Amino acid sequence: MARDYVRRSKPKSKSNSRPARGGSRNRAPQRRIPWLAIILVLLLAGALGYLISLVKGSAGQHRPEAPPTVTHTQAPPAPVNPIDQKPVEKWRYIEQLENKEVVVHVPEAEESTQPYLMQCGSFRSAAQAEQLKARIAFQGLEAQVRRSTGSNGVWYRVILGPYDSKRLAETHKHKLLRSNVNHCAIWLWEG
Repeated sequence: MARDYVRRSKPKSKSNSRPARGGSRNRAPQRRIPWLAIILVLLLAGALGYLISLVKGSAGQHRPEAPPTVTHTQAPPAPVNPIDQKPVEKWRYIEQLENKEVVVHVPEAEESTQPYLMQCGSFRSAAQAEQLKARIAFQGLEAQVRRSTGSNGVWYRVILGPYDSKRLAETHKHKLLRSNVNHCAIWLWEG
């Protein structure tokens, strides 16, 4: 059986009990007036008004200086309004900067007769060297795998270059660093 809980009223008691005191349901407690906050706001407003009146009153009580004594007869100078006057610049750096000449000595770039090489890896297996060479090729650069034999055995080196300038080698090195190809070293090629 379905019940309607929304419209359900209080069940009537069969006993003859007295209704609750006060005659009606629970009353909301009466709100108290915040006298302390009202007094503080009024005091602050009064203090602000007093300060404003002091500032206004002191602006009109400017005491003029005593005029200088003049021995010969001249017409008094016309009063000058400070707002109408053009401000006088205190700084001279603007004029100094306009007339300043900066001389920069740029040394001539020394052209090296020896080209630069960049080594980006050295591996024991040729497969690892070829993988790095492929990663470098994806960046648009051409690398070579060179086999070298030394006292430690056979090594496969991944080398870029030769570069005519160190600047171009550095540019390619930074491009490889951005693509997570680390540990590249630039050195002069000695034949």
